[in-house]
Amino acid sequence: MSFEVLHANKKSWDKVADRFYGRNPLPEYGPFAPSEEELYLFGDVKGAKILEIGCGSGHSLQYMDQKNAGELWGLDLSKKQIKAANKLLKNSNSTINLFESPMEEDPGLPDNYFDIVFSIFALGWTTNLHKTLSNVNKYLKPGGTFIFSWEHPLFNRVSSKEDSLIFNKPYHEEGPYTHEAWTDPAIMQQYRLSTYVNSLINHGFKINRIVEDVRLSEDDIKKHSNSWYLYEKAKFLPTTLIIKSQKC
Repeated sequence: MSFEVLHANKKSWDKVADRFYGRNPLPEYGPFAPSEEELYLFGDVKGAKILEIGCGSGHSLQYMDQKNAGELWGLDLSKKQIKAANKLLKNSNSTINLFESPMEEDPGLPDNYFDIVFSIFALGWTTNLHKTLSNVNKYLKPGGTFIFSWEHPLFNRVSSKEDSLIFNKPYHEEGPYTHEAWTDPAIMQQYRLSTYVNSLINHGFKINRIVEDVRLSEDDIKKHSNSWYLYEKAKFLPTTLIIKSQKC
């Protein structure tokens, strides 16, 4: 795990936290993607013990609270995000436990405890996918569910130039990169779809469902289209990858 990368990412997220407050939380999985209201990947969460990896401002946990979850836990690298999430969730019906911690480290969470672990557009920030997935497996009960979404691995390899789509890097290339759409110094991780799938399998998960669908309604276009998530680009490429898996 790179201390320098974690330090840079933490500094960046503390700086931009206000700009991303409440940005596209559940029931949304990501730009131009089907929502939880359509996919129903979580099912009935009443009374469930749930952990979010990269909880941000806490709005996805708030959605889980509104669905009558039993316990809500979250961790996030950013001190400012954890502060915002604590404030947002202070009147929740569920028990709340939030930790300022990178996902690669275990801040003292219970083992074999959670019914569901999820991550909405955060997993690509990990500096160590192996360690993060090992932690997720450790946190979950046997048979527990892990659901995550992230920018589709193909979408970042392609740029929109005037009326053309151009590959700007090989799909085979993996590892750290500076995202074109991220204005503050920060490093994300780039993996192929097969790497996510095989890593889950190698860490004791069974794949239940993979979603690459795109939604291009007028509401989606109005809400999500910007200089990176262009409608014209989304017509040809999936923007969001969603995977549901289960601890064996």
